[in-house]
Amino acid sequence: MDIINGYLSGTLVPLVLLIYSIFFFVKLRGKPMINPVVIIKSIFKKNSDSGVSPIRAVIFALAGTLGVGNIVGVASAIALGGAGAVFWMWVSAFLAMILKYSEVVLAVLHRRTRCGENYGGAMYYMKDFFFTRKKNISGVIYTFIFTALSLANGFTMGSIIQSNAIAQSFEASFKIEPVLIGIMLAFLCIVVFLFNGKKVFSLCEKLVPFVSILYLCMSFVAIFRSYERLPSVFIEIVNSAFSFSAISGGGVGFLISKALRYGTIRGLFSNEAGCGTAPIAHATSNTNSACEQGFLGIIEVFIDTIIVCTVTALVILLNREGTFNFTQNPMLMVYSAFSVSLGNVSGILLSISVFLFAFATIVCWGYYGKECVYFIDQNQKHEKTYYLLYILTVFIGSYVPLDAVWQIADFAVGAMTLMNLYILGKMNREIRDETLVYFKKRASQRKL
Repeated sequence: MDIINGYLSGTLVPLVLLIYSIFFFVKLRGKPMINPVVIIKSIFKKNSDSGVSPIRAVIFALAGTLGVGNIVGVASAIALGGAGAVFWMWVSAFLAMILKYSEVVLAVLHRRTRCGENYGGAMYYMKDFFFTRKKNISGVIYTFIFTALSLANGFTMGSIIQSNAIAQSFEASFKIEPVLIGIMLAFLCIVVFLFNGKKVFSLCEKLVPFVSILYLCMSFVAIFRSYERLPSVFIEIVNSAFSFSAISGGGVGFLISKALRYGTIRGLFSNEAGCGTAPIAHATSNTNSACEQGFLGIIEVFIDTIIVCTVTALVILLNREGTFNFTQNPMLMVYSAFSVSLGNVSGILLSISVFLFAFATIVCWGYYGKECVYFIDQNQKHEKTYYLLYILTVFIGSYVPLDAVWQIADFAVGAMTLMNLYILGKMNREIRDETLVYFKKRASQRKL
C-alpha cells in the first residue's frame, strides 16, 4: 500500500488540489479569499437562538481537526519528508481554504432536518448530485464508497491514532502502561457516547478553546527561547522544500518528493479541507447563509494548519537535539523537542494538551461516524453497535503499532479527497451562484 499511497498522496492529490483550487478561485472571482473583513465579521454574525450556532459548529469541526494531526502528524511529516514538508503544509492549506469554503457552502445548501435539528455532510450533496440527474445506482455506489472510506478514516485517524498518541504521551510523562490508558479512554467514551451523547457539542466547545490556548502558550515560550535561530529554520524549510536533486530531476523530482508527499497529506490530515468530513459539523449550523458558514471554514483551516501546525513544526526544528533519535515514534519526537526547551515540566503540559486535543477529536469523529452509519442505513438501532465498535478501536489504539494504521488513513484521506473534489467540480455552478449573489447583496446594502 505504500507504493499506492506514494502515487496517490505524493502525486495525484497535490496536483488535483492545485488544479481545483485555481479553478474555484477563478470561478468565484477570488471573493471568499480577498475579503478578510467579511470573513472576520462572519464570526460575530447573530443567527437563530435555536439549534447549533455557526461558531459552535466551527468549534466542533475544529475538534475534529485540532488533534494529533497538529502534533504527531507534523512530527511524522518532518521525520519522513524533512523540514520541507512544513512548506508544503502551508501551500496545501492556502490551496485548500477555498475548497473548504466550497464544500461547506454545499453542505449547508443540501443539509436535512431531523427532529428539528440540522444535519448533513458531503455524502448528502453527492447523493443529490447523482439523484437529480437520474443516476440513482451510480449515486448509491459512489456515496457508499465515500461513506465507507469516511468510516475507515474515523476508525484509524479519528480513533486509533488519537488514543495511541495519548497513551505514548502518558507513558513518557507518567510511566503509565498504554493498556491502562486505553481502558480509561474507553470508559470516558462510554460515558460520552452511550449515556450523554447529546452533549458532545458542549464538551468540544469547552475543550477546544482551552487546550488551544494552553498548547499555543507553551509552544510560543519554546519558540521564543530559541528565537535567534528562527531565520535559519525558515530558510531550511524553503530550501528543503525545493531540494529534489537527491531524488530525480525537474518535474519528476517535484512530483515524487517526500517533502511534498508528506507535507500535503499530513496537511490534509490536519485541516481535512477538501476531503468532505468537516461539512458534517458545519451542516449542523443554524446559519441563514451558506457563504458565511463557508467563511468560518476558511478560518478553521487558517487556525488549524497555518497557526497550530506551524508552531509545532518550529518547536521541533528549533529544538532538534536528540529529537531525531525518535523518528520512528513521532510522539516522542515532539516530547523530546519540548523537553529540550522547557525541561521536564513540558512533559506534563504536553500530555495534558495531547489528551484534550486527541479526546476532542475522538468525540468529534465518533459523531462523524455515527452520521455515516445513519446515512447508509437510516435506522438508529445500529447507533449503539457502531459506538461499541468505535470504543473498541479507541482501546486497541492505545497499544498497537501504527505503521499499517497510517497507511490505511493516508489512503482513505487521499481517496476521499479525490472523490469529494470531483463532485465539487461538477457542482461548481451552485457554489458560484450562491457566492456571487451573496456578495452582490452585500454591495447593494452598502450603497443604501
